[in-house]
Amino acid sequence: MNKEIFLLINSFAGKYHVSDLIMIAAAKTMPYIFIILLFYLWFSDRKNEALFAGYATTLGIVINGIIGLVYFHPRPFMEHLGTMLIHHKPGNSFPSDHTTFTMSIALTLLTFKSTRILGILLTFLALWCGIARIYVGVHWPFDILGSIIVSIIAVIIIVLLKKSLQKLNNFIINIWNKILRFENKTN
Repeated sequence: MNKEIFLLINSFAGKYHVSDLIMIAAAKTMPYIFIILLFYLWFSDRKNEALFAGYATTLGIVINGIIGLVYFHPRPFMEHLGTMLIHHKPGNSFPSDHTTFTMSIALTLLTFKSTRILGILLTFLALWCGIARIYVGVHWPFDILGSIIVSIIAVIIIVLLKKSLQKLNNFIINIWNKILRFENKTN
């Protein structure tokens, strides 16, 4: 089933130049868009939301690393399947770091009333990123599904630790504010 869904999605690769460019861009650059949005949240006084999203993303990527230590699954091109549109080194494909990164941010932002609409939009972009990673030939569908599950777990853990992490947030934000006050005094 994993192979069949991969071949269905990847079958469009290399056929339509415009869709190839769009999917390559999504597969390669989506995490950078999410990073820019985290900076936007930080500088628009949504520092807590940005920090919690950062924690969930970090935890998700750590979980991916642990999974990678105990389970290896080759990428589709390593099995000579599909059309590969971007260069990627051979290695473990499960789960997708790109999808875990983007989905963890999106799902975390869904947990805050102030960023819920942005979280919904980012969830769709994170799904698009995952599908694009299949389209360009570097991930299997189950890699993306695994990433979504890892992201959900990471966000749940961060939400459960929210009160404890709020102390860390307050400390970080306080240091940031002191730096800004010091800079304003020197100018």
